[in-house]
Amino acid sequence: MAKAADPDFRHTTPPEIKAMLDGDATLSEKWQALTPLARNEWICWTISAKQDATRTKRRARLHQEVLEGKKRPCCWPGCPHRRESARKWVDA
Repeated sequence: MAKAADPDFRHTTPPEIKAMLDGDATLSEKWQALTPLARNEWICWTISAKQDATRTKRRARLHQEVLEGKKRPCCWPGCPHRRESARKWVDA
């Protein structure tokens, strides 16, 4: 049986994403319509990139894909911070 998600796995919204949301009312509206878990997946996917260039590309994709109505980042297995079995892959 899988262990329940830790409620403390949720990421805070980084300033770069807050700035995107503040600068685009339509994006902000669609972002708020996402579930908290879906927003967390987008945040984790964006901040998990090691290089600044990749994080920048992911923020651009987040912007475009959330506006298109996508709920989660494509091909992302989910935030490893919420699954005990995946935490070994995440830097502490």
